[in-house]
Formats: sequence, structure tokens, C-alpha cells
Amino acid sequence: MTTSDSSLKYNPFGELKNCVGCRPLPKPASAFASKCEPEPAADPEIEEKVFLEAVLDVKPIQRDKCAGNKIRIKPPDDVKESPEAAIVGQLTNLVKYGEGFVISDTPEYIEGTGYDVHPEFAGRLHRGDFSIQAHVDLHGQSVAEAKKTFEEFLKGAVKSGRRAVLIVHGRGLSSPGEPVLKNNVREWLTRGHWRKWVIAFSSAQSYDGGAGATYILLRHRPVSKRSRRQGPAAPSVRK
Repeated sequence: MTTSDSSLKYNPFGELKNCVGCRPLPKPASAFASKCEPEPAADPEIEEKVFLEAVLDVKPIQRDKCAGNKIRIKPPDDVKESPEAAIVGQLTNLVKYGEGFVISDTPEYIEGTGYDVHPEFAGRLHRGDFSIQAHVDLHGQSVAEAKKTFEEFLKGAVKSGRRAVLIVHGRGLSSPGEPVLKNNVREWLTRGHWRKWVIAFSSAQSYDGGAGATYILLRHRPVSKRSRRQGPAAPSVRK
């Protein structure tokens, strides 16, 4: 048996070429033919009929249940309110929410820095750049009692390594003249033994007592006499 007569030879597509050559293939329909044909014009009467049939079961909303009358229209941003109205609004926010109140802009604000310390430290202390680690309240104490409490509190803070502390002394609103405890605390920080331990102090933020409390930033160790001769003679103070 020759190779051409072998039953192992299998060619199922052998006649395909002849079939294709005898019968021409149909042309495919253009995919864009439908887009080129113009759409028929819509009949207004038919559209109106379809719309009426679609809304046949629709019931109108009762006017007393509409929300249109309750909607507040926001005035344009370019409309300027009168200066009097703006002042009243600011005072309202100040009384109700405390907005716009800056303690450092009030006459009650105090701050100061120690020997050879940049005044910026007092501002940073007031802004809250240093976390308060301890506090003491001197309310209701006499000057002598308050000084003893003050001394014991700062000694404990230095011994335990606490750097930023808070002294609550009140604003002295019940005093006939100037605030007694507040002025004494400032005096003890600037003229007494503790001035060589002070980096800076300032009135507290409103949430910590405001002008009725004082932040204090303490040193790790007191300033030496040599450093005091090189720096200012006394801490700078802002009243």
C-alpha cells in the first residue's frame, strides 16, 4: 500500500477550499446602517396620549402637606449685613459659644520668661505646645496658705521631673482691688526663689481656667549664678 492510499491520512478540510470558491460568501450587514437612517418624526398627539395614559392614576399632593413653605432660602453671599448686625452676631457667639474670645488680647493676660529665655516660649506655653502634667488649686486659701501649697506643689513637680504644670488661683473678682492670689503667684515666679527654675509662664487657655490660672514651664535644674550674670537681671514679664 502506498502512502497516498493509506487509511491513516485524514484531511477533513480538504474540500473546503473548493466549496468556498464555488459559493460566494454573503456580505455582512453594516453595523452603522441603522445610525445613518433618519428617525421618523414623533407625532405630538401620540406622545400626549401616551403621557396621559402614564399619569392616569396619579393623585395630586395636598397643599397643606407640601414642604415648600418651610424651605429657607439662603441669601446670596454677596449681600452684606449691616455692621450693627455683624457686631450683634459676634457678641451672641461669644456669649453662647465662647467664639472669638482670645485671652491673650485681654488686660487680664499675663506671661513671662526666665533668665536668657526667648519670649516665644511664653506664647508657645499659652498655645498648648507643652502638655500639662500636674495642677493645683489655690481657691479659698489665704496668701500664707497659698504660698505653702505653691511651694510644696512646685517642689513635688521638680522632684518628679514634671516640666509643665498649672496653678489655679482665680481671677480675683471677689477682691476689692487687684486679684490677690494671682498677683502673688506672679510675684513668686519672678521675684522669689522659684524664678531660677522658671523657663516661662503664661495665663491658661479658657478650658484650663483662662486668666484665673497660670501655666508654668520648669527647668530640669536651676539656673546657676554664672548664667544669671550672662542673662537678663530678672525675668521679662508681660502684664
